[in-house]
Order: sequence, then structure tokens, then C-alpha cells
Amino acid sequence: MFLVLLMGALVTKTESGRGCGDDWPLCNGKFVPAYTIDSMIEYSHRFVTGIVGLIVLAAFIVVLRRSKRMDAKIHASGVLFFTIVQAALGAMAVMWPQSSMVMALHFGISLLAFAFTVLLYFAIREEFGAEKANPSAVRPGPSVWNPGNVAVTKGFRKLVWFTLIYCYFVVYLGAYIRHTESSGGCTGWPLCNGEVIPELSGATGIVFMHRVGAILLFLVIALLARASAKSDLPKRIKLSGKWSLYLVTLQVFSGAFVTLAFGSDWYLLASLLHTVIISCLFSILSYLGFIVLPAGTTKRAA
Repeated sequence: MFLVLLMGALVTKTESGRGCGDDWPLCNGKFVPAYTIDSMIEYSHRFVTGIVGLIVLAAFIVVLRRSKRMDAKIHASGVLFFTIVQAALGAMAVMWPQSSMVMALHFGISLLAFAFTVLLYFAIREEFGAEKANPSAVRPGPSVWNPGNVAVTKGFRKLVWFTLIYCYFVVYLGAYIRHTESSGGCTGWPLCNGEVIPELSGATGIVFMHRVGAILLFLVIALLARASAKSDLPKRIKLSGKWSLYLVTLQVFSGAFVTLAFGSDWYLLASLLHTVIISCLFSILSYLGFIVLPAGTTKRAA
């Protein structure tokens, strides 16, 4: 799923989305396309997405049959659903012209599929890893809702979920920049075109809005990291808060790298690095958001 996310970003950054023309699932009317850089990038993305789709379907079936955790089944369903949606959006983008707002949503859907995959991994590892370590342990029954079993205040839970939702909004703005080709709207960093507040129109306004959103995200995550460092909270919450702060800091500097590398040979690398870091950050925030949900029944199987 991570490869699908990264290759989708590569297709966008190299402007290879039309590398297979308006054909789908074939590429320019062929099963094996002619060798051009654009067609190979686009077709490789399709091929990997197809393979991942089969793996996701297999994982979904296995989880439904073998897992006794309701949360694992929900995660597996989320992975399958968002994988289908992202594939459908990709096909629609090829066959029919789409607006930049819709195209930006494609990355957001891919990010959700990746985050649900991470949540599924942790749920399955917790369930079957505990069973492997202690064969006599009884796994929860089918009705269990066991997101985290951690006691947190309502205020902390709201802060976590606000941060997660706001992070998704900032990610969408970043994807919107790519699909409107607005990356050159702000030259220089941290100032935008040499100004603290530039003219808020066109590409400059879009990029500046993303920068402001990113600064606010850094401040919110810093507040979250401080709140999660309290001594009475579990270690995994503390680690999630700490790593969120590390990653959002790296994301800010990788954003600067993207700006300074614009128009150079380093731009593609900088953009992909920016994508990798935000994917990791969003996944950690998703994990943190899930484990602070109120626990449900703890009914055990007989």
C-alpha cells in the first residue's frame, strides 16, 4: 500500500497521468504498452495497484474468517473500501477530465487506505502476537470492540481527533497545490516571494494558505505531544505523541526543501520525501486517534 501511495505521487509529480492516453485498464490500447517514460510510470502504478488490490481482498477474507476482533474487521473493511475508491478515482481521471479538487482527493483516499492498513497490521499483531506468546490465552469474542483500552480525558481525545482531521485538511491543500501546478507560487523560504504576507491570489495564495496551515499543524501537534507526555498515560501514547512531533518537524523542513528545489533536479526527490513523511505522520495520528476511542464490551469467547 505504501508503494501504491508513493507511485501515485510519482505519477503526479512527473505529469505521467496521461501516459496511457484515455484507456483503462489497457495502456494506449495495449496490454503491454510501448516503452516511453510516461507510459511505463503510469502503467507500473496501475500494475502495482492491481496486485495490491488482490492482496487487500485476500487479507479482507482472511481477517473476516480468522480474527475475533471487531476493530480488525473494521480496519480490513476500510482498507478494501478505500482501495476500491482510489482505483475508481484513478480510472475516472484517465477516462474523463477531472477538476483539480477531485484529483487532489485521490491522494487523500490513498492516504486513508494506507492508514487503515497500518491500523489493521497493529490490530492483527496484537491479537495473534499475544496468542503466539501465550498459547493458553483466550482471544476476544466476535463482539469485542477493543480500540485501545486506555483511559484518557475527553479533552485529550478531542485534541487527538481535531489534530487528525486538521492534518488531513492540510494534506489535501498540499495535494491541491500539485494538481493545480501551483508549486512555484512562493519562491524562497520561510518568506513567500520575499514577503511575510504576499498577494493572496492565484498560485501564490494557494501555496501561502498551505504554509500557514502547516505552521498551525506544527503548533497543534506540539500541543498534542506535550499533552501526551503526562506520566499517567500509557507508553504507546507518549511514543505516538513524540514521534508525531518529530515527523511534523521533518515535514516542515522537507516542505522547505521542496520550495528551494523547485525547478532543479532535486525537486522530484524532495517531493517524494515530503509525501513519505506526511504518510508516516498521518498513520501515527490515525493510530493515536483509534486507541483513544472509548472501549466497548470486553466479552470473552467461551
